[in-house]
Amino acid sequence: MDKLSGLLAFVKTADLGSFVAAGRALEISASAVGKAVARLEQEVGVRLLQRSTRRIQLTDEGRLFHERCRRILDDLDDAQAMLSHAREVPRGRLRISAPIVGHHFLLPVIPDFLARYPEVELDINFTDRTVDLIEEGIDIAIRSGELPDSRLVSRPLQAFRLLLCASPAYLMRRGTPLAVPDLEQHETVRFRHPNTGKLLEWPLPKSAADTEARLRTVLACNNMEAVLGAALRGLGIACMPDFLAREPLAEGRLVSVLGDQLDGGGRFKALWPTSRHLSPKVRVFVDHLESLLKDCRATPAASAS
Repeated sequence: MDKLSGLLAFVKTADLGSFVAAGRALEISASAVGKAVARLEQEVGVRLLQRSTRRIQLTDEGRLFHERCRRILDDLDDAQAMLSHAREVPRGRLRISAPIVGHHFLLPVIPDFLARYPEVELDINFTDRTVDLIEEGIDIAIRSGELPDSRLVSRPLQAFRLLLCASPAYLMRRGTPLAVPDLEQHETVRFRHPNTGKLLEWPLPKSAADTEARLRTVLACNNMEAVLGAALRGLGIACMPDFLAREPLAEGRLVSVLGDQLDGGGRFKALWPTSRHLSPKVRVFVDHLESLLKDCRATPAASAS
Protein backbone atom coordinates (compact mmCIF):
# COMPACT_ATOMS: atom_id res chain seq x y z
CA MET A 1 0.00 0.00 0.00
CA ASP A 2 2.96 2.38 0.64
CA LYS A 3 3.98 2.02 -3.01
CA LEU A 4 0.42 2.65 -4.22
CA SER A 5 0.20 5.70 -1.94
CA GLY A 6 3.44 6.96 -3.45
CA LEU A 7 2.08 6.53 -6.99
CA LEU A 8 -1.13 8.36 -6.10
CA ALA A 9 0.78 11.19 -4.44
CA PHE A 10 3.18 11.51 -7.38
CA VAL A 11 0.45 11.48 -10.07
CA LYS A 12 -1.74 13.99 -8.22
CA THR A 13 1.21 16.31 -7.65
CA ALA A 14 2.20 16.11 -11.31
CA ASP A 15 -1.39 16.69 -12.43
CA LEU A 16 -2.07 19.63 -10.07
CA GLY A 17 1.39 21.17 -9.87
CA SER A 18 1.81 21.41 -6.10
CA PHE A 19 1.94 19.33 -2.94
CA VAL A 20 -0.77 21.51 -1.40
CA ALA A 21 -3.27 20.90 -4.20
CA ALA A 22 -2.44 17.18 -4.27
CA GLY A 23 -2.89 16.95 -0.51
CA ARG A 24 -6.24 18.67 -0.77
CA ALA A 25 -7.38 16.20 -3.48
CA LEU A 26 -6.14 13.17 -1.51
CA GLU A 27 -7.41 14.58 1.82
CA ILE A 28 -3.96 14.41 3.46
CA SER A 29 -1.44 17.06 4.37
CA ALA A 30 0.95 18.61 1.87
CA SER A 31 3.82 17.36 4.04
CA ALA A 32 2.54 13.78 3.77
CA VAL A 33 2.33 14.10 -0.01
CA GLY A 34 5.90 15.39 -0.19
CA LYS A 35 7.21 12.58 1.98
CA ALA A 36 5.36 9.93 -0.11
CA VAL A 37 6.87 11.31 -3.32
CA ALA A 38 10.32 11.45 -1.75
CA ARG A 39 10.05 7.78 -0.68
CA LEU A 40 8.99 6.85 -4.21
CA GLU A 41 11.95 8.70 -5.71
CA GLN A 42 14.25 6.89 -3.30
CA GLU A 43 12.78 3.52 -4.32
CA VAL A 44 13.13 4.10 -8.06
CA GLY A 45 16.48 5.86 -7.66
CA VAL A 46 15.53 8.77 -9.93
CA ARG A 47 14.42 12.34 -9.27
CA LEU A 48 10.86 12.58 -10.62
CA LEU A 49 9.96 16.18 -9.70
CA GLN A 50 11.98 19.36 -9.95
CA ARG A 51 11.06 21.52 -6.94
CA SER A 52 11.34 25.29 -6.76
CA THR A 53 9.85 27.99 -4.55
CA ARG A 54 7.33 28.87 -7.25
CA ARG A 55 6.29 25.58 -8.83
CA ILE A 56 6.91 21.87 -9.25
CA GLN A 57 7.78 20.41 -12.66
CA LEU A 58 8.31 16.90 -13.96
CA THR A 59 11.83 15.89 -14.89
CA ASP A 60 12.32 14.05 -18.19
CA GLU A 61 12.37 10.75 -16.31
CA GLY A 62 9.38 11.87 -14.26
CA ARG A 63 7.38 12.61 -17.43
CA LEU A 64 7.89 9.08 -18.73
CA PHE A 65 7.15 7.57 -15.32
CA HIS A 66 4.00 9.70 -14.98
CA GLU A 67 2.55 8.27 -18.22
CA ARG A 68 3.07 4.72 -17.01
CA CYS A 69 1.70 5.46 -13.54
CA ARG A 70 -1.38 7.11 -15.04
CA ARG A 71 -2.10 3.96 -17.08
CA ILE A 72 -1.64 1.77 -14.00
CA LEU A 73 -4.09 3.84 -11.98
CA ASP A 74 -6.55 3.92 -14.89
CA ASP A 75 -6.37 0.12 -15.12
CA LEU A 76 -7.06 -0.08 -11.40
CA ASP A 77 -10.11 2.16 -11.86
CA ASP A 78 -11.26 -0.10 -14.71
CA ALA A 79 -10.92 -3.21 -12.57
CA GLN A 80 -13.01 -1.63 -9.83
CA ALA A 81 -15.60 -0.44 -12.37
CA MET A 82 -15.76 -3.95 -13.88
CA LEU A 83 -16.64 -5.42 -10.49
CA SER A 84 -19.27 -2.73 -10.02
CA HIS A 85 -20.77 -3.32 -13.48
CA ALA A 86 -20.80 -7.08 -12.88
CA ARG A 87 -23.47 -6.51 -10.24
CA GLU A 88 -25.64 -4.40 -12.55
CA VAL A 89 -28.50 -5.82 -14.61
CA PRO A 90 -28.00 -5.06 -18.35
CA ARG A 91 -30.83 -2.84 -19.49
CA GLY A 92 -31.74 -0.11 -21.96
CA ARG A 93 -31.54 0.45 -25.69
CA LEU A 94 -28.55 -1.07 -27.51
CA ARG A 95 -27.84 0.51 -30.92
CA ILE A 96 -26.07 -1.84 -33.34
CA SER A 97 -24.78 -1.34 -36.89
CA ALA A 98 -24.26 -4.43 -39.05
CA PRO A 99 -23.75 -5.16 -42.77
CA ILE A 100 -26.89 -5.88 -44.76
CA VAL A 101 -26.01 -9.57 -45.06
CA GLY A 102 -25.45 -9.66 -41.29
CA HIS A 103 -29.01 -10.70 -40.62
CA HIS A 104 -28.10 -14.19 -41.85
CA PHE A 105 -25.89 -14.83 -38.81
CA LEU A 106 -27.20 -12.25 -36.31
CA LEU A 107 -30.92 -12.99 -36.25
CA PRO A 108 -30.50 -16.67 -35.25
CA VAL A 109 -28.62 -15.70 -32.06
CA ILE A 110 -30.89 -12.85 -30.97
CA PRO A 111 -33.86 -14.79 -29.49
CA ASP A 112 -31.65 -16.48 -26.90
CA PHE A 113 -30.03 -13.14 -26.01
CA LEU A 114 -33.38 -11.41 -25.47
CA ALA A 115 -34.60 -14.35 -23.38
CA ARG A 116 -31.55 -14.01 -21.12
CA TYR A 117 -31.62 -10.20 -20.97
CA PRO A 118 -35.26 -9.12 -21.28
CA GLU A 119 -34.53 -5.55 -20.15
CA VAL A 120 -32.30 -4.86 -23.18
CA GLU A 121 -33.91 -3.38 -26.31
CA LEU A 122 -32.01 -4.04 -29.56
CA ASP A 123 -32.02 -1.40 -32.31
CA ILE A 124 -30.16 -2.81 -35.35
CA ASN A 125 -29.36 -0.79 -38.46
CA PHE A 126 -28.37 -3.07 -41.33
CA THR A 127 -26.21 -1.02 -43.71
CA ASP A 128 -23.04 -1.49 -45.73
CA ARG A 129 -22.07 2.12 -45.04
CA THR A 130 -19.17 2.56 -42.60
CA VAL A 131 -20.73 4.43 -39.71
CA ASP A 132 -18.97 6.73 -37.24
CA LEU A 133 -19.86 5.06 -33.95
CA ILE A 134 -18.97 8.06 -31.84
CA GLU A 135 -20.63 10.73 -33.99
CA GLU A 136 -23.78 8.67 -34.61
CA GLY A 137 -24.16 7.27 -31.10
CA ILE A 138 -23.77 3.60 -32.11
CA ASP A 139 -22.93 1.22 -29.26
CA ILE A 140 -21.60 -1.71 -31.33
CA ALA A 141 -20.74 -2.23 -35.00
CA ILE A 142 -20.28 -5.60 -36.69
CA ARG A 143 -17.77 -5.32 -39.51
CA SER A 144 -15.09 -7.24 -41.40
CA GLY A 145 -11.76 -5.98 -42.65
CA GLU A 146 -9.18 -3.73 -41.02
CA LEU A 147 -9.79 -1.50 -37.99
CA PRO A 148 -9.06 2.02 -39.30
CA ASP A 149 -10.21 4.02 -36.28
CA SER A 150 -7.90 4.09 -33.26
CA ARG A 151 -10.84 5.25 -31.11
CA LEU A 152 -12.38 1.79 -31.42
CA VAL A 153 -11.60 -1.55 -29.85
CA SER A 154 -12.59 -4.89 -31.35
CA ARG A 155 -13.22 -8.53 -30.58
CA PRO A 156 -13.07 -11.24 -33.29
CA LEU A 157 -16.26 -13.13 -34.09
CA GLN A 158 -17.19 -15.48 -36.94
CA ALA A 159 -14.79 -16.34 -39.74
CA PHE A 160 -16.08 -16.84 -43.28
CA ARG A 161 -14.88 -17.95 -46.71
CA LEU A 162 -15.56 -16.28 -50.04
CA LEU A 163 -17.05 -18.60 -52.66
CA LEU A 164 -17.54 -18.32 -56.42
CA CYS A 165 -21.05 -19.43 -57.33
CA ALA A 166 -23.32 -19.55 -60.34
CA SER A 167 -26.73 -20.94 -61.16
CA PRO A 168 -27.00 -24.39 -62.81
CA ALA A 169 -28.74 -22.74 -65.78
CA TYR A 170 -25.83 -20.34 -66.35
CA LEU A 171 -23.25 -23.14 -66.15
CA MET A 172 -25.27 -25.27 -68.54
CA ARG A 173 -25.39 -22.36 -70.98
CA ARG A 174 -21.78 -21.13 -70.69
CA GLY A 175 -19.91 -24.15 -69.34
CA THR A 176 -18.13 -24.68 -66.03
CA PRO A 177 -14.71 -23.09 -65.42
CA LEU A 178 -12.20 -25.79 -64.50
CA ALA A 179 -9.23 -23.47 -63.82
CA VAL A 180 -8.92 -19.87 -62.71
CA PRO A 181 -7.92 -18.52 -66.17
CA ASP A 182 -11.22 -19.92 -67.54
CA LEU A 183 -13.02 -17.13 -65.68
CA GLU A 184 -11.93 -14.72 -68.41
CA GLN A 185 -14.44 -16.42 -70.71
CA HIS A 186 -17.38 -15.81 -68.35
CA GLU A 187 -19.72 -13.03 -67.25
CA THR A 188 -19.31 -11.97 -63.64
CA VAL A 189 -21.41 -10.20 -61.02
CA ARG A 190 -19.32 -8.05 -58.67
CA PHE A 191 -19.86 -6.37 -55.29
CA ARG A 192 -18.78 -2.72 -55.09
CA HIS A 193 -17.84 -1.37 -51.65
CA PRO A 194 -20.22 1.54 -50.95
CA ASN A 195 -17.59 3.55 -49.06
CA THR A 196 -14.61 3.27 -51.40
CA GLY A 197 -16.28 2.46 -54.71
CA LYS A 198 -13.80 -0.37 -55.22
CA LEU A 199 -14.84 -3.81 -56.40
CA LEU A 200 -14.53 -6.65 -53.90
CA GLU A 201 -11.37 -8.60 -54.61
CA TRP A 202 -12.08 -12.19 -55.52
CA PRO A 203 -10.27 -14.95 -53.56
CA LEU A 204 -8.04 -15.85 -56.51
CA PRO A 205 -4.41 -16.91 -56.02
CA LYS A 206 -1.90 -14.06 -56.15
CA SER A 207 -0.55 -15.54 -59.35
CA ALA A 208 -3.95 -14.87 -60.98
CA ALA A 209 -3.95 -11.08 -60.56
CA ASP A 210 -4.04 -10.62 -64.33
CA THR A 211 -7.10 -12.84 -64.56
CA GLU A 212 -9.06 -10.70 -62.10
CA ALA A 213 -8.12 -7.57 -64.02
CA ARG A 214 -9.60 -9.10 -67.17
CA LEU A 215 -12.88 -10.29 -65.67
CA ARG A 216 -15.92 -9.20 -67.68
CA THR A 217 -18.34 -7.57 -65.26
CA VAL A 218 -21.94 -7.50 -66.46
CA LEU A 219 -23.29 -6.15 -63.18
CA ALA A 220 -21.70 -4.37 -60.22
CA CYS A 221 -23.74 -3.28 -57.22
CA ASN A 222 -23.21 -2.19 -53.62
CA ASN A 223 -25.60 -4.72 -52.08
CA MET A 224 -24.48 -8.31 -51.51
CA GLU A 225 -28.08 -9.56 -51.43
CA ALA A 226 -28.49 -8.15 -54.94
CA VAL A 227 -25.31 -9.97 -56.00
CA LEU A 228 -26.88 -13.20 -54.75
CA GLY A 229 -30.13 -12.43 -56.59
CA ALA A 230 -28.30 -11.77 -59.84
CA ALA A 231 -26.40 -15.04 -59.57
CA LEU A 232 -29.61 -16.96 -58.90
CA ARG A 233 -31.09 -15.41 -62.05
CA GLY A 234 -28.22 -16.68 -64.19
CA LEU A 235 -26.49 -13.37 -64.91
CA GLY A 236 -23.04 -14.77 -64.26
CA ILE A 237 -20.51 -16.06 -61.73
CA ALA A 238 -20.58 -14.15 -58.44
CA CYS A 239 -18.39 -13.99 -55.35
CA MET A 240 -20.15 -14.08 -51.99
CA PRO A 241 -19.58 -15.13 -48.36
CA ASP A 242 -20.26 -18.76 -47.53
CA PHE A 243 -23.05 -18.04 -45.04
CA LEU A 244 -24.98 -16.14 -47.72
CA ALA A 245 -24.67 -18.98 -50.23
CA ARG A 246 -25.41 -21.78 -47.74
CA GLU A 247 -29.14 -22.27 -48.42
CA PRO A 248 -29.04 -21.84 -52.24
CA LEU A 249 -26.16 -24.32 -52.41
CA ALA A 250 -27.98 -26.85 -50.25
CA GLU A 251 -31.14 -26.45 -52.38
CA GLY A 252 -29.23 -26.79 -55.67
CA ARG A 253 -30.12 -23.29 -56.86
CA LEU A 254 -26.41 -22.37 -56.87
CA VAL A 255 -23.28 -24.35 -57.63
CA SER A 256 -19.83 -23.60 -56.21
CA VAL A 257 -17.00 -23.47 -58.76
CA LEU A 258 -13.20 -23.62 -58.40
CA GLY A 259 -13.56 -24.21 -54.67
CA ASP A 260 -10.22 -26.01 -54.30
CA GLN A 261 -8.35 -23.28 -56.22
CA LEU A 262 -9.40 -20.27 -54.16
CA ASP A 263 -7.64 -18.46 -51.34
CA GLY A 264 -8.79 -16.03 -48.70
CA GLY A 265 -11.75 -15.16 -46.60
CA GLY A 266 -12.40 -12.86 -43.69
CA ARG A 267 -13.62 -12.51 -40.16
CA PHE A 268 -16.30 -10.39 -38.60
CA LYS A 269 -15.44 -8.28 -35.57
CA ALA A 270 -17.49 -6.53 -32.92
CA LEU A 271 -16.35 -2.90 -32.61
CA TRP A 272 -17.20 -0.37 -29.93
CA PRO A 273 -15.81 3.01 -28.85
CA THR A 274 -12.89 2.95 -26.46
CA SER A 275 -14.26 3.60 -22.99
CA ARG A 276 -12.83 3.36 -19.54
CA HIS A 277 -16.08 1.79 -18.34
CA LEU A 278 -17.78 -0.68 -20.69
CA SER A 279 -21.53 -0.71 -20.07
CA PRO A 280 -23.15 -4.01 -19.00
CA LYS A 281 -25.47 -4.16 -22.05
CA VAL A 282 -22.53 -3.85 -24.47
CA ARG A 283 -20.43 -6.34 -22.55
CA VAL A 284 -23.09 -9.08 -22.40
CA PHE A 285 -24.04 -8.67 -26.07
CA VAL A 286 -20.43 -8.96 -27.24
CA ASP A 287 -19.89 -11.95 -24.96
CA HIS A 288 -23.07 -13.54 -26.35
CA LEU A 289 -21.96 -13.08 -29.97
CA GLU A 290 -18.49 -14.40 -29.25
CA SER A 291 -19.86 -17.53 -27.57
CA LEU A 292 -22.34 -18.39 -30.34
CA LEU A 293 -20.69 -17.20 -33.55
CA LYS A 294 -18.14 -19.96 -33.79
CA ASP A 295 -15.98 -20.60 -36.82
CA CYS A 296 -18.71 -22.57 -38.51
CA ARG A 297 -18.29 -22.17 -42.24
CA ALA A 298 -20.63 -23.34 -44.96
CA THR A 299 -19.52 -26.41 -46.84
CA PRO A 300 -20.75 -26.17 -50.43
CA ALA A 301 -23.50 -28.72 -50.85
CA ALA A 302 -23.13 -28.69 -54.61
CA SER A 303 -19.75 -28.23 -56.26
CA ALA A 304 -19.00 -28.31 -59.95
CA SER A 305 -16.28 -30.69 -61.00
